[in-house]
Amino acid sequence: MSETASTPQRAIVAVIGLGSIGGVMAGCLRAADHHDVVACVRRPIERLTVERPEGTVEVALRAFTDPRQATPADWVLLATKAHHTASAAPWLARLCRPSTRVAVLQNGIDHAARVAPFIGEAAAVPIMVYFNGERLAEDRMRLRHGGNADLEAAGDANGRAFAELLAGTPLSVRLTADFKTQAWRKLLINAVANPVTCLTLRRQEVLRRPDIHALCLSVLDEAVAVARADGARLADDERARVMATLLTFPPEVGTSMYFDRLAGRPLEVEALTGAIVAAGQRLGIPTPLNGALLTLLRAVSDAAKAGV
Repeated sequence: MSETASTPQRAIVAVIGLGSIGGVMAGCLRAADHHDVVACVRRPIERLTVERPEGTVEVALRAFTDPRQATPADWVLLATKAHHTASAAPWLARLCRPSTRVAVLQNGIDHAARVAPFIGEAAAVPIMVYFNGERLAEDRMRLRHGGNADLEAAGDANGRAFAELLAGTPLSVRLTADFKTQAWRKLLINAVANPVTCLTLRRQEVLRRPDIHALCLSVLDEAVAVARADGARLADDERARVMATLLTFPPEVGTSMYFDRLAGRPLEVEALTGAIVAAGQRLGIPTPLNGALLTLLRAVSDAAKAGV
């Protein structure tokens, strides 16, 4: 359960993007029924099913397919992939007012800067997602909980408000005093799990191969050096901790980039490997292995865009 025990006021919550993350969030919030939830989607949907360890729930879901249908919300949960942020601009323009909080449920290390051009005076609330969501169909999701927490937010007023929003759901929220370090830690996990599963077209069992494990450690060497230069306070054995964390995940679990490649969708490459390489260039830290991965991932993503 969320760390806070208080019951928040009923809020209007709009979820943009009903993929693996947005679908789980919308379904869990609707099942708790403490807030009025609306989904902002391309195609109409009336019901949503979420398979959860606590039991499967099926809920009715109000959905808008046209931004002109939307009215201001108290909370917006932006659950699109990072590279689709600009496409959410028409929704954000209708949903946001100065008192709106926009929870950015995306990968990367620049959540607030990414959405700033689209939300006016609304508050950006960066959120890191640790639970594994899998989209089984347009109206069916599967939730696997994260290890120590499902989501993480900064330990400020906005972060505490986000934790309160999820009170009564099975999704746990951890608050942190050092969001930059934690954001980099999440990016380190994504720096190896997403590219390797995507490029090999294998789920996380592939990380258990000794040769792949060694490659991941070398990729992490570069990424950790960049993170430290950017001000992240990482442990001396950070790369070993990352791999140990990844090996706690069930072997059959996939990653978002793996599922995107299977579906022939463009990849969220710039917010993950691209962010490491760009930061390395900015800070003067060489990243040859991450650069090689970036080149391969861009080639795969460009082929998907071209329909190849």
